Amino acid sequence: MPIDFSPSAPKLTLVGAGPGDPSLITVKGLEAIKSARVILYDALVNPELLKHASKDCLLRFVGKRSGVHLYTQKEINLMILKYVFSLGHVVRLKGGDPFVFGRGQEEITYAQKYRIDTEVIPGISSAIGVPAINHIPVTARGVSEGFWVITGTTESRKLSRDLEFAIQAQTTVVILMGMSQLKLIAEQYQRFGKGDTPVAIIQNGTLPTQKIQLATAAELPEVAEREGLKNPAVLIIGDVVNFYSIYQNSLASLPLDGIKLAV
Repeated sequence: MPIDFSPSAPKLTLVGAGPGDPSLITVKGLEAIKSARVILYDALVNPELLKHASKDCLLRFVGKRSGVHLYTQKEINLMILKYVFSLGHVVRLKGGDPFVFGRGQEEITYAQKYRIDTEVIPGISSAIGVPAINHIPVTARGVSEGFWVITGTTESRKLSRDLEFAIQAQTTVVILMGMSQLKLIAEQYQRFGKGDTPVAIIQNGTLPTQKIQLATAAELPEVAEREGLKNPAVLIIGDVVNFYSIYQNSLASLPLDGIKLAV
């Protein structure tokens, strides 16, 4: 049966695919995928989500991942323009949330220059979702009154300068795309006398292949190398990490037949 590529209404929808587990996408995000004529998806998007696209939807992998770029941002912008005007509704599917280090605003701004109708459907950011699914709150009363989300790799391939301010703020720090900067991160914490700060390194968060390892900030490079931890991974730094151990210990102390509640 031939594929129908007749144009639909021109529109660009940015959709956050969530941190990895395909069931964590929003209902609205899933509806956008089903209605798309074209889906441009990144490397961190779970392929299971693409099964919800219609049979006549054009699927294009645009391969954006830390250190791996199949297309430049300029090429992706031009691709959006091409498909919006030739086929109609384009969904730009990004891992996590499109406005958290996803360059989503650049794509929306580019489309709006050409008076293209745009919509943003937020996703669960790995900065919050990955810690949460592992019972690590980024804020907790009496422990952390706020959190910083920092990129470990800026456009110039360097660690964000915000880290030194975040360390001094004494709040939770979440670092995305930071696995190539572990030595520098450890040095920064030690420089401010915070080398013993608890850290959780979570690789492939929310997926069946997830790996989690606890360390201190000073131990980061050694622990990651010893355990073979790599991108994609999230670093959670701060006293809130202790909640993971509390949760694990509480599970270990449960009776084998579970808890019987009085009715």
